[in-house]
Amino acid sequence: MKDVFFVGDELVAGLGDPKALGWTGRVAARTLPLAPDLAFHVIAVPGETTGEMTSRWDEEALRRVGPADATGGSTRHVLFAVGRNDVVKGVSPTMTRLNIANALDRAHALGFSAMLAGPPPGPEEQNPRIAELAALCEEAASRRAVPYIDMYSPLARHEQWITDMATGRDGLPQQAGYGLMAWLVLHSAWHDWLGLERTEA
Repeated sequence: MKDVFFVGDELVAGLGDPKALGWTGRVAARTLPLAPDLAFHVIAVPGETTGEMTSRWDEEALRRVGPADATGGSTRHVLFAVGRNDVVKGVSPTMTRLNIANALDRAHALGFSAMLAGPPPGPEEQNPRIAELAALCEEAASRRAVPYIDMYSPLARHEQWITDMATGRDGLPQQAGYGLMAWLVLHSAWHDWLGLERTEA
């Protein structure tokens, strides 16, 4: 059994999606037919910052996994999905960078294979700062040689995303927006990261 954790905030929880799937449910549904031995876990806390995420994810994840694979093959994967709350709550870029580094370093120490996803666009007035946060996330992933998923650049001018956000509430995407986020994950290094054959999604 391989454990795959999605760690993040309300966007990982899928809040606002009338299908109650979010992007994580859509990704899991498309991936399980390729690897029935995967066990997906969503450990999301709406509204949390990167610092709050870093302080709690490991304890919650370790409660849900068995012993590490004795053969040395990684059976634990964690995808940290950074949301927009560092922007909303005024966390400095320096602290965000440190928080992400600590999360990735802790994952490595515990034998988890890590992946990082940046934030998607939000309300228009926040997007310049969200773009900076996304760039910071990409840099942090590069420094630690972990796969990165850019959620910002492909969606910033995507008509369907903009429409979905305009009709949603509290800065949350709806069904179409979460579908777009899932598509970006499935067309990233996702399959390679899990050691799966790449398929059309």
